[in-house]
Amino acid sequence: MLKVIVSGAAGRMGQRIVNAVCDSAGMTVSTGLEAPGHPDLGKDVGLVAGRGQLGINILEGLEGVIDEGDVVIEFTNPEVSLKHLEIAAKAGKPMVIGSTGFSAEQLEALNRLAQKTAVVFSPNMSVGVNLTFKLLKIIAEVLGDDFDVEIVEAHHRFKQDAPSGTALKMAQVIAQALKRDLDEVGVYGRRGRIGERRPDEIGVHTIRGGDIVGTHTAIFAGIGESVELTHRATSRDTFAKGAARAARFVVNASPGLYDMLAVLGI
Repeated sequence: MLKVIVSGAAGRMGQRIVNAVCDSAGMTVSTGLEAPGHPDLGKDVGLVAGRGQLGINILEGLEGVIDEGDVVIEFTNPEVSLKHLEIAAKAGKPMVIGSTGFSAEQLEALNRLAQKTAVVFSPNMSVGVNLTFKLLKIIAEVLGDDFDVEIVEAHHRFKQDAPSGTALKMAQVIAQALKRDLDEVGVYGRRGRIGERRPDEIGVHTIRGGDIVGTHTAIFAGIGESVELTHRATSRDTFAKGAARAARFVVNASPGLYDMLAVLGI
């Protein structure tokens, strides 16, 4: 039985991950974690997740329970994720990280720690969106520089970072396929008298509102025609199921940093 520690277990994603793990054959939740002072600390992780009583209380701090699990699934924030990855790396435990909003310096730290233990890191763990990444590479390579690229993403009002990690990953995939440096050509929103659009720009635009789970559209606009590719998530369960799938993969992986394309073998 694969024992999973779920960090952020009382959050919107954490609750869905608890359910996804419980629904996966050969997997079980060994521990649920939450931040200091969280109102759900001490409560049964199953009851919080709407699963029914599991006999496992939500605790504070990974260090004291790291040996109780085979793998950690982490959907919190960059600071907590890196702190937990340090603990996991020291204990030789693999991790699945779906947190977003990492700075360049934090990504460097994540890469460094992943040399000590296996880590699956992805801004979006749904099977469909990772297939979308693959298709975007093909589309960009075929259409080339004759088409302008714009990305629009929409999420619920509670999301903390913008643009989404998935939108940034889309932009990175496209930029790489077009042999462009995203740091130089990325444009994040527009306002005022901005002048004519540069041909090499990759625009990324953010919408926040209501309970939108996540919608991402890449637009390739040419003269006389355009191509649009959209992925629309209607439930967080798709991300949670992907995270459970990543957990199965990472426990058998050598130390290093992996993405969901590696998990899916595409």
